[in-house]
Amino acid sequence: MRPLRKRSTELPKQFLMKPTRLLWTPALAFWWRDVIRFLRQRNRIIGALATPLVFWLLVGSGFGPSFRNPGALTSAAAAGSYLAYFFPGTLVLIMLFTAIFSTISVIEDRREGFLQGALVAPLSPAAIPLGKFLGGTTLAVLQAALFCVLAPLAGLPLGWHQATLLLPALVFVGFAMTGMGFLVAWPMDSTQGFHAIMNIFLMPLWMMSGALFPMPAGTGWLYWAGALNPVSYGVTAIRSSFSATSGTALPAGYLTGLVVTALFAAVMFVISVNLVAKRSQRN
Repeated sequence: MRPLRKRSTELPKQFLMKPTRLLWTPALAFWWRDVIRFLRQRNRIIGALATPLVFWLLVGSGFGPSFRNPGALTSAAAAGSYLAYFFPGTLVLIMLFTAIFSTISVIEDRREGFLQGALVAPLSPAAIPLGKFLGGTTLAVLQAALFCVLAPLAGLPLGWHQATLLLPALVFVGFAMTGMGFLVAWPMDSTQGFHAIMNIFLMPLWMMSGALFPMPAGTGWLYWAGALNPVSYGVTAIRSSFSATSGTALPAGYLTGLVVTALFAAVMFVISVNLVAKRSQRN
């Protein structure tokens, strides 16, 4: 009787020769799946856009008469306009809601068995996070860009120069927001717990990012809460984009906000890949 052969754990040669089969092909499939799912659920589109829009109009109109912006974004006409100040924060809020709606699919896919099938498949551990991150970022940027049409109503300029700086800021913020949503959704088993954690964790980050009110300078706890908050750098990058003018240097705070947001998004992605790799090994 022949001895039993040890089962090989090595990947087939066809997968080793073509890395796209391990990473980019499945990642693009996950990305397209999330986009199609979002477009077919119109209530998610309304929820992600209508809630921040109403919030922007009501809060902006209510605080407008008593608000004075010490560092006005634009011309003197927009100085002191709370609608102008709150507009970049509303863009981040839109991407936050989009991240919540897009990463909740992680829990739904696990419940339906789709995620378990992807985990045992011969895929790169980065394929699932990359596809989810790209899907959430795409949806977040598209909805934020659609909301940017209202920027002139707040007195903010929106030309080619502003759009050139605004696009990378939106991409990095959307990637980072989706990453935070993915990290919260990955260990979760119920959508109710996911929404509770997102409201407790992400909403305070957004509120203390300078989106609602200017963060105080100094050494108080609120100052350090804003300085250590990664979301505040995304808000700064987006807000600085609207103050850009052609033929001048980059606005103050734009490059720092963009770099910190990009680094934070990269950290979110690396942590997500490690979590998926550990789950794949257990399966």
